[in-house]
Amino acid sequence: MSTSKILIAGIVGGIVALIIGFLLYGIALTSFFEANMGSASGVMKTEEGLLWIPLILGHLAMGLLFAVIFGRWASISTFATGAKAGAVIGFLVSFAVGMINFATANIHNLNGTIANIAISTVQSAIVAGIIAVILGRGK
Repeated sequence: MSTSKILIAGIVGGIVALIIGFLLYGIALTSFFEANMGSASGVMKTEEGLLWIPLILGHLAMGLLFAVIFGRWASISTFATGAKAGAVIGFLVSFAVGMINFATANIHNLNGTIANIAISTVQSAIVAGIIAVILGRGK
C-alpha cells in the first residue's frame, strides 16, 4: 500500500479521533469524569489551559498507528474488520495504560478507569473502521 494512502488514512483517522474524543470526553461525559476523579488535585486542565498541539499530535499518532498496521502489515480494508481490529488494539492499549495508571497514580477511581477503557475501545473501533475503509478504496 502506498505511503501517501496510509498518511491520508492516518490523518483522517486522527481528525475523527479528535472529534469523537471532544464529543465524548469534552461534552457528553465531562461531569461523569469529574465525579470519578482520583484524589490527585489539579490534574485535569481547564478548557483555557488545554495544549492543543500535543492533543492534536496525540490523536494523529493514534490514526497513524492504525493506518500503518492496517496498510503495511495486516491488509485490513473494510469497516467491519477495521472496527474489530481497532477494538482489540484500542482495548489492549487502553487497558494496559489504564491499569498501570490506576496502580501508580490517583488520576481516576476504578469507575473512571473502567469507563475510560470502554470509551477508548469504542473510539478506537470507530476510528479504525473509518481508516480501513479509506485504505480499501480503489482496490
